[in-house]
Amino acid sequence: MSGGIGANEEGIITKLSPRPVAGTVARLTGMVTARGMKVFAVIDQAAEARQAGLDLRETVLVLFGNPAAGTPVMAAEPLSALDLPLKVLVWDDAGQTRVSYYAPATLGARYHLGPDLEAKLAGINPLTDALIAA
Repeated sequence: MSGGIGANEEGIITKLSPRPVAGTVARLTGMVTARGMKVFAVIDQAAEARQAGLDLRETVLVLFGNPAAGTPVMAAEPLSALDLPLKVLVWDDAGQTRVSYYAPATLGARYHLGPDLEAKLAGINPLTDALIAA
Protein backbone atom coordinates (compact mmCIF):
# COMPACT_ATOMS: atom_id res chain seq x y z
CA MET A 1 0.00 0.00 0.00
CA SER A 2 1.75 3.12 -1.18
CA GLY A 3 0.44 6.46 -2.16
CA GLY A 4 0.58 10.19 -1.86
CA ILE A 5 3.31 12.74 -1.93
CA GLY A 6 6.72 11.24 -2.64
CA ALA A 7 5.41 7.70 -2.95
CA ASN A 8 8.06 5.62 -4.68
CA GLU A 9 9.66 8.84 -5.92
CA GLU A 10 13.43 8.52 -6.20
CA GLY A 11 13.32 5.13 -4.49
CA ILE A 12 11.29 6.32 -1.51
CA ILE A 13 8.41 4.13 -0.37
CA THR A 14 5.51 5.85 1.38
CA LYS A 15 2.73 3.96 3.13
CA LEU A 16 -0.39 5.28 4.84
CA SER A 17 -0.84 4.67 8.56
CA PRO A 18 -4.30 4.46 10.12
CA ARG A 19 -2.89 5.96 13.34
CA PRO A 20 -1.80 9.48 14.27
CA VAL A 21 1.91 10.27 14.08
CA ALA A 22 2.58 9.73 17.80
CA GLY A 23 0.73 6.40 17.80
CA THR A 24 2.55 5.25 14.68
CA VAL A 25 5.94 6.15 16.18
CA ALA A 26 5.09 4.37 19.44
CA ARG A 27 3.95 1.27 17.53
CA LEU A 28 7.09 1.32 15.35
CA THR A 29 9.52 1.60 18.25
CA GLY A 30 7.66 -1.14 20.12
CA MET A 31 7.74 -3.45 17.10
CA VAL A 32 11.44 -2.80 16.52
CA THR A 33 12.30 -3.61 20.13
CA ALA A 34 10.02 -6.68 20.18
CA ARG A 35 11.86 -8.02 17.11
CA GLY A 36 15.21 -7.76 18.89
CA MET A 37 16.42 -4.74 16.97
CA LYS A 38 17.72 -1.52 18.46
CA VAL A 39 16.13 1.92 18.33
CA PHE A 40 19.12 4.25 17.98
CA ALA A 41 17.23 7.55 17.98
CA VAL A 42 13.80 9.13 17.71
CA ILE A 43 14.07 12.69 16.44
CA ASP A 44 10.95 14.84 16.77
CA GLN A 45 11.76 17.36 14.07
CA ALA A 46 8.57 19.36 14.67
CA ALA A 47 9.49 19.80 18.35
CA GLU A 48 12.96 20.98 17.36
CA ALA A 49 11.40 23.45 14.92
CA ARG A 50 9.12 24.79 17.69
CA GLN A 51 12.15 25.34 19.91
CA ALA A 52 13.59 27.49 17.12
CA GLY A 53 10.32 29.44 16.87
CA LEU A 54 9.28 27.74 13.61
CA ASP A 55 6.27 25.70 12.56
CA LEU A 56 6.61 22.24 11.02
CA ARG A 57 3.98 19.57 10.49
CA GLU A 58 4.35 16.57 12.80
CA THR A 59 7.57 14.97 11.55
CA VAL A 60 9.43 12.25 13.44
CA LEU A 61 12.50 10.38 12.21
CA VAL A 62 13.14 6.95 13.74
CA LEU A 63 16.62 5.41 13.36
CA PHE A 64 16.81 1.69 14.07
CA GLY A 65 18.47 -1.48 13.02
CA ASN A 66 20.15 -4.73 13.81
CA PRO A 67 23.94 -4.47 14.07
CA ALA A 68 24.22 -8.14 13.03
CA ALA A 69 22.55 -7.25 9.72
CA GLY A 70 23.94 -3.75 9.12
CA THR A 71 27.56 -4.37 10.06
CA PRO A 72 28.32 -6.70 7.12
CA VAL A 73 26.81 -4.09 4.77
CA MET A 74 28.98 -1.32 6.22
CA ALA A 75 32.05 -3.58 6.27
CA ALA A 76 31.61 -4.31 2.56
CA GLU A 77 30.64 -0.76 1.57
CA PRO A 78 31.76 1.81 4.18
CA LEU A 79 29.80 4.69 2.66
CA SER A 80 26.55 2.78 3.31
CA ALA A 81 26.95 4.06 6.89
CA LEU A 82 25.60 7.35 5.53
CA ASP A 83 22.21 5.60 5.25
CA LEU A 84 22.52 3.13 8.11
CA PRO A 85 21.04 2.53 10.56
CA LEU A 86 17.76 2.35 8.71
CA LYS A 87 15.46 5.35 8.96
CA VAL A 88 11.70 5.68 8.85
CA LEU A 89 10.07 9.09 8.61
CA VAL A 90 6.60 9.33 10.18
CA TRP A 91 4.87 12.53 9.15
CA ASP A 92 1.53 14.25 8.92
CA ASP A 93 0.14 15.18 5.52
CA ALA A 94 -3.01 17.23 6.13
CA GLY A 95 -4.31 14.81 8.76
CA GLN A 96 -3.08 11.60 7.08
CA THR A 97 -0.08 9.91 8.69
CA ARG A 98 2.52 8.75 6.20
CA VAL A 99 5.45 6.39 6.76
CA SER A 100 8.35 6.92 4.35
CA TYR A 101 11.73 5.24 3.88
CA TYR A 102 14.30 4.41 1.22
CA ALA A 103 13.53 1.16 -0.57
CA PRO A 104 16.13 -1.54 0.11
CA ALA A 105 16.68 -1.83 -3.65
CA THR A 106 17.50 1.88 -3.76
CA LEU A 107 20.11 1.49 -1.04
CA GLY A 108 21.40 -1.66 -2.75
CA ALA A 109 21.85 0.19 -6.02
CA ARG A 110 23.34 3.28 -4.35
CA TYR A 111 26.07 1.25 -2.66
CA HIS A 112 26.42 -1.53 -5.26
CA LEU A 113 25.36 -4.20 -2.79
CA GLY A 114 24.95 -7.75 -3.96
CA PRO A 115 21.68 -9.61 -3.36
CA ASP A 116 22.91 -11.10 -0.06
CA LEU A 117 23.79 -7.73 1.44
CA GLU A 118 20.69 -6.01 0.07
CA ALA A 119 18.58 -8.76 1.64
CA LYS A 120 19.92 -7.73 5.05
CA LEU A 121 18.05 -4.43 4.61
CA ALA A 122 14.83 -5.89 3.21
CA GLY A 123 13.20 -6.52 6.59
CA ILE A 124 12.02 -2.92 6.60
CA ASN A 125 9.30 -3.79 4.07
CA PRO A 126 7.39 -6.39 6.15
CA LEU A 127 8.07 -4.34 9.29
CA THR A 128 6.35 -1.28 7.84
CA ASP A 129 3.56 -3.45 6.39
CA ALA A 130 2.87 -4.71 9.92
CA LEU A 131 3.20 -1.17 11.27
CA ILE A 132 0.39 0.17 9.10
CA ALA A 133 -1.91 -2.85 9.54
CA ALA A 134 -5.18 -1.98 11.23
